[in-house]
Amino acid sequence: MAINSKLCMLLVLLATFTLKIEAKPGVCRPSGKVRGRKPPPGECNEINDSECCVRGKLYTVFKCSPPLSPITGGANAVLTLNSFEKGGDGGGPSECDGKYHSDDKPVVALSTGWYNKGSRCHKMINIHANGRSVKAMVIDECDSTQGCDAEHDYQPPCPHNIVDASKAVWKALGVPKKDWGYTHITWSEV
Repeated sequence: MAINSKLCMLLVLLATFTLKIEAKPGVCRPSGKVRGRKPPPGECNEINDSECCVRGKLYTVFKCSPPLSPITGGANAVLTLNSFEKGGDGGGPSECDGKYHSDDKPVVALSTGWYNKGSRCHKMINIHANGRSVKAMVIDECDSTQGCDAEHDYQPPCPHNIVDASKAVWKALGVPKKDWGYTHITWSEV
């Protein structure tokens, strides 16, 4: 009996040690799911090809975003198109200042982890894509933790790696208008 319990304890310790080795620090993992609800008629704004929630569909949520590189201070991300103007697909006013912002200004919303509880509000970031760079101001959160409700314009939660940008950002990057909406970028703090 003593050998079996020691062997069992050794196996548990070995399994625990192995799990700790495999768990990579700084990796952003899903934190749950939110179930889609069908939006009331006319309540989901589909400007800029925004997606509306589908009743019953499960959407992944994240409390984190990929870590910024300790060397470059940047991260790989997906640039999406958003209107921060009143009536735009961004929903309500921005989280940083409670105001709407012109699509002619280079402004962005960051996924929840990068938004970091507003610590990047009104700070500038560099966005690199298409062989160009542009500086843009962080004015909002692209919520990765919730969605499919009135507060989020009945749109799904944001993925964890989004820089949601105004038309001005897309123009400055020289992306052809027909390709606006989704492209891979890198971004870093200024």
